[in-house]
Amino acid sequence: MLNCIAVDDEKLVLDLLVDNIQKVPFLHLVKRCKNAMEAADVLHKEKIELIFLDIQMPGLNGLQFLESLYNPPMIIFVTAYKDYAFDGFNLGVVDYLLKPVSFERFLKACNKAQDLFNLQKNAQKEEMPDYFFVYVEYNQIKIMIPEILYIEGMKDYVKIFLSSSPRPVITKMSLKMLEEKLAPHQFVRTHKSYILSAKKITAIKRDLVCIGPVELPLSENYKANLEKMLSL
Repeated sequence: MLNCIAVDDEKLVLDLLVDNIQKVPFLHLVKRCKNAMEAADVLHKEKIELIFLDIQMPGLNGLQFLESLYNPPMIIFVTAYKDYAFDGFNLGVVDYLLKPVSFERFLKACNKAQDLFNLQKNAQKEEMPDYFFVYVEYNQIKIMIPEILYIEGMKDYVKIFLSSSPRPVITKMSLKMLEEKLAPHQFVRTHKSYILSAKKITAIKRDLVCIGPVELPLSENYKANLEKMLSL
């Protein structure tokens, strides 16, 4: 499942784009945005793998927005202007769609993104270590990834709950930053404030996910993520 956002300042165009996204089974629309600043806010809070991005927008245009990102997700430009195609591909975009876009052409671009995502995910499986370090009171503490039960985000801090410790490790870090250290095929976000180890899940209730006796919230926005993870 690819978490994505759609960015366009024209409501009717955005409505059509959202409708197309919702027809693709491996896409999960996190939010629709009417400008680049709204999109930037989502990227700060959520893990996004794909952006459908217009170019001509008031304020920060699509090219400027992409150039401002340090580590951008995959980008598919959806625009009425063919003149920017060279610039777009120089910036490494997955595809460049000209409005109006047929669903067949849209789906082809989505499949390219899915294939690229799978290649990147397989590479991460081979290269990602099974530990990382975090700062706790000026000391670096080694966290073994297989020992992680779940992670709770609290504004600028996170609590890392481990099977090897009765107390969580608390470190100053955003949940999004920590999520990038974790293999996406092993961990799943079930709520804006919680990331769980898929292997440690013991039960799923209507709005709760259980890890042993601990019940953790499952929000409507992330149910698709969990269902996709458990179907693998």
